[in-house]
Amino acid sequence: MTLTRREVLLAGGGLAVLCAAPALAAGEIVIEMKGSARGEQVWFAPLGLAVAAGTRVRFVNRDPGNSHTATCYHPSILDRPRRIPRAATPWDSGFLMPDDSFAVVPAVPGVYDFYCQPHEMAGMVGRLVVGRPGDPGWEEPDYPPGDLPEVALAAFPAVAEILRQPVLKGGTP
Repeated sequence: MTLTRREVLLAGGGLAVLCAAPALAAGEIVIEMKGSARGEQVWFAPLGLAVAAGTRVRFVNRDPGNSHTATCYHPSILDRPRRIPRAATPWDSGFLMPDDSFAVVPAVPGVYDFYCQPHEMAGMVGRLVVGRPGDPGWEEPDYPPGDLPEVALAAFPAVAEILRQPVLKGGTP
């Protein structure tokens, strides 16, 4: 049997897709928890992120000098205001030591605000936009003014900005 050039190219392309499949199938995005060398600044990197529903989001503590949490704002966790979609499952990583990680798979479209419990007052917060406005099940955020400390509120990137630029670096390089 002799293969045509087209069949060889198609087979080669299929092989390339299969080789890349573990990375594609994983569907995982990483958000790092970082801190400056002396610990005076802490942040999530990226600060804002847009993902499709069902994407695995892994939080990894890359700060050698601090433990951190990845905690969504929800009344069931430390009686905080709800800042995730109503139908979403709340999450809290617990304290992550350096190089520890925690993953969550948000399935409900909407805006998910999260923070580090010991560092919220240092502005260590982040925003995850799952899906897009208009997606089935999308819920517009309806947060009351002043529901969080001012330093946290000031750190959140705008949803429109995240949708324009799906990965917002933020923090300190």
